[in-house]
Amino acid sequence: MSERKGLRQGLVLLISLLLLAALTLLASRQAAQPGSPVATHDQDSTKARLESLAGLNGQAPNRRALQIHNWTTAEGARVLFVEARQLPMFDLRLTFAAGSSRDGDQPGLAMLTNAMLNEGVPGKDVTAIAAGFENLGAEFGNGAYRDMAVVSLRSLSDPAKREPALELFAQVVGQPSFPEDALARIKNQTLAGFEYQKQNPGKQASLALFKRLYGSHPYAHPSEGDEASIPPISTAQLRDFHARAYAAGNAVIALVGDLSRSEAEAIAAQVSAALPKGPALPPLPQPEAPQPGLQHIEFPSKQTHLLLAQLGIDRRDPDYAALSLGNSILGGGGFGSRLMEEVREKRGLTYGIYSGFSPMAARGPFMINVQTRAELSAGTLELIKQLLADYLREGPTQQELDDAKREMAGSFPLTTASNADIVGQLAAIGFYDLPLTYLEDFMAEVQALSVEQVKAAMARHLDPESLVIVSVGPTVEQQPLPPPSDAPAEAPLGVPEH
Repeated sequence: MSERKGLRQGLVLLISLLLLAALTLLASRQAAQPGSPVATHDQDSTKARLESLAGLNGQAPNRRALQIHNWTTAEGARVLFVEARQLPMFDLRLTFAAGSSRDGDQPGLAMLTNAMLNEGVPGKDVTAIAAGFENLGAEFGNGAYRDMAVVSLRSLSDPAKREPALELFAQVVGQPSFPEDALARIKNQTLAGFEYQKQNPGKQASLALFKRLYGSHPYAHPSEGDEASIPPISTAQLRDFHARAYAAGNAVIALVGDLSRSEAEAIAAQVSAALPKGPALPPLPQPEAPQPGLQHIEFPSKQTHLLLAQLGIDRRDPDYAALSLGNSILGGGGFGSRLMEEVREKRGLTYGIYSGFSPMAARGPFMINVQTRAELSAGTLELIKQLLADYLREGPTQQELDDAKREMAGSFPLTTASNADIVGQLAAIGFYDLPLTYLEDFMAEVQALSVEQVKAAMARHLDPESLVIVSVGPTVEQQPLPPPSDAPAEAPLGVPEH
């Protein structure tokens, strides 16, 4: 049995077992609900579940249907809510247009502001805040990225736990005190992280690539800032950024869980009122096309890290579904994708190779990422460019398209498998101003796509001659690539270096 076939059969068995376990858990929860019929014969119920599993007949399980409620608070925050009574808890996520693309001339400002939120509020330091959430069985989370900053809360829905958790959360998001000692500590941690990044060729490649790809655009600089920009950032700058970027009019509130519509409205109103008052920040400009070409960064290692990229699409591009499907065939689908088949399986040049679009508020990158032996890096790069050119010229086969559609249909239910998954989807829908029916529309559009439509969409957005390429590794004498084979003579290195 080939490795690929064995993996597929193993995955089918694993998915079947997981599905059976989920059905069993669902049935037990239904039996525990007041007024639900209680099974009197476990063997009969198990048999029924097995018959239900068999009835799928290879088809993907149904995705969890969502009834999305949508409104705007008095202060201007957009709210998306899904009632989910299965568990006695709720997930709350606030998403702000407050990522590093809003740093201006102070890279790292957005990251530091977000990191400092839970370091202090009036009357509480970071230890008291952490203990407050922990004692209530609640979880606080935060993070900052290029487009957005995120703050989240997971709590029990019982009012005795929910209300104090929300009160503390509202303080943390709306009234951070930005203590000086905490700022100094986080700056030192960030600067130490920069030293570590210098030993990571993948990180060095990414930093150089974004700078090349985006030039003077706000996406060009790293989200965490750099060694020069972090030290001078002051608490006054943090307060000013918080007042502007964490304003209610710049926020999307996503709520999922064991709540009624009226309870969700009360929570959204409480959180929105706690935020600074202000409007949404203006949209980002679109980046200009960069100059293509190769940049090499010398680095002492046995492998060379290659990144190939060009500007892709923003989150609302009408070709998003076609590009998602087309990229799954090219290099986004793991084993079985063209890049993995040709570069790893047939030639043993790498542990893994992946491609992907990263749609953002403005045009995000399309990127191909691979590590290979240093002496084969030049040949590997030319092979990848040729594979991309061939794919854009020929398009996918009908069999590839059908397989990719089945795979996407099979994995799509996982996008709403848990409350955490759902709240993430709601946050994205709200932040990128997508239709409330976006999830259903996306999968329907994917399933309706033809070979020619996918080929045309990929060709509209990608060009092998426009690639910005960064390589990080040693300068060594190059060797010719091994010929393709069903059993490569030399296996890839077992684990990537970084």
